[in-house]
Amino acid sequence: GWRLMALERFALSPRMLGYMFETGEWRLDALMRFVTYSLVHVSFVQTLFAGVFILALGKMVSEVFRPWAFLVIYISSAVIAGVVYSLIPGIEAALYGAFPPAYGLIGAFTFVLWARLGAMHANRAGAFTLIGGLLAMQLLFAALFGGSPEWIADVAGFASGFGLSFLVAPGGPAAMMARIRRR
Repeated sequence: GWRLMALERFALSPRMLGYMFETGEWRLDALMRFVTYSLVHVSFVQTLFAGVFILALGKMVSEVFRPWAFLVIYISSAVIAGVVYSLIPGIEAALYGAFPPAYGLIGAFTFVLWARLGAMHANRAGAFTLIGGLLAMQLLFAALFGGSPEWIADVAGFASGFGLSFLVAPGGPAAMMARIRRR
């Protein structure tokens, strides 16, 4: 009962964003769901896997990024993934679980690998093998067991984590401008 009550109270309905735009009513309890959906799960296994992803990738990312940058990536990935998920027409299923912000950390980790490969003048495409493997596994499981549209939020979380890393990585925008000027 508690799990269902938490889902009703904290999960993100994709209709919520459209309703807020239509009515112009931006209530705090609705806006908070763009973050709180990542705190509720439907099973212990989902919680366990999300926790493992967050702890493992969070450790690797936090060794390179500052603590505030880690939080910006995690929270922003959750919010951006929720917004993108809500903007896709025809989706009815509520969004819940920590996988979209965990994929944001995968994006930040991919950025770290991408930057290191670039510094070694190696092929940067190798940095994307982790996300490619994870998306291939999701596709396989969707083909075998039926899929849900939550993969859209996962991809949005990854893209936001990777993109935000350009801004919050050590050196951030100044390093990016220096690279652009050298070219």
